[in-house]
Amino acid sequence: MSDIGTVEPPVKRKTYRQNWPAYNAAQTTEKARIEMLLKSLCEGIEEPERKPGPGRPRIALRDSLFVVVWKVYSTFSGRRASTDIRASAERGHIATAVHFSSVFRCLQSAATTEILIRLIEESAAPLAEIENLAGQFAQDSTGFSTVTYDRWFDQKHAKLMARHPWVKLHLMCGTATHVVTGVKVTPEADCPLLPELLKKTAQRFQVREVSGDKAYLSKKNLEEIEAVGAVPFIPFKINSVGMSSKSPHWRRMWAHFSLRSEDFLAHYHRRSNAESTMWMIKSKFGGAVRSKTPTAQINEVLCKVLCHNLACIVHAITEFGIEVDFAKPAPSAPPVLRLVTSWSESEVAS
Repeated sequence: MSDIGTVEPPVKRKTYRQNWPAYNAAQTTEKARIEMLLKSLCEGIEEPERKPGPGRPRIALRDSLFVVVWKVYSTFSGRRASTDIRASAERGHIATAVHFSSVFRCLQSAATTEILIRLIEESAAPLAEIENLAGQFAQDSTGFSTVTYDRWFDQKHAKLMARHPWVKLHLMCGTATHVVTGVKVTPEADCPLLPELLKKTAQRFQVREVSGDKAYLSKKNLEEIEAVGAVPFIPFKINSVGMSSKSPHWRRMWAHFSLRSEDFLAHYHRRSNAESTMWMIKSKFGGAVRSKTPTAQINEVLCKVLCHNLACIVHAITEFGIEVDFAKPAPSAPPVLRLVTSWSESEVAS
């Protein structure tokens, strides 16, 4: 008989356990919880001073921001979202049922952009205690279409001849809860934006690792990452120089990349959480925007990110047992958070 070699069994694909009771509780109560969280978050918005004069009283800014985000969460058009807006007014979350035309005007306002970015950063703060256990963050970018028959992948890799307008989102997120810690909507290139989003993240989180794809490889980015006390995990390009570089930050990462490649890639793999975050945003709130003007499109994308952060908080409430209240005794005070369940660093990192 001929000697038949031993056939090795196929490598078992690594899977990650899901806490189904917590997941089910989060999904079945998400809408009601997010409405309460959004109300609490908007209460911190300062109302601009308005001079008394003739005409109807203006809608409170916090109510306008509430209905704008609530409309995007519903994934309905402004007119069809009026039912949810009226229901929120009946429950006392807003002073009055805002007309859909006021929703459109708020989306088209350039002042809304700055407020939404601040709300996104504040909404990430309650999850700092969980994210700080591992301190791993990742950055990436994606596009939201203004049409529905094209894909971001095709445009990114130039597989289509026709060009359509896109809204480009840059974000940095935590790899434990997928909460977005820094965000900017701009057509700029990826690499120059890492320091800006990193600084915003470091204001509320303890950053120990930052991972990104090759688009973020630069000496300045490596220097900025190490300046906040973190270790960069960005792979080198095929034509990258090695130890001949004059940058000590570059040489340190090159040594880790070349001499301990398995360990480097294991940490770099955390970058995939940024892609998961973008998939979570698009699958739940849509990969396209309804708005027509550029400012409204930017604000609509920011609303999607804010809704995602609030959904991450709801999931953390059911899985980690935290309590969140955005009511602050002082403008600089962090949101109230109490971590009931004790988690080790290895458990969160996995």
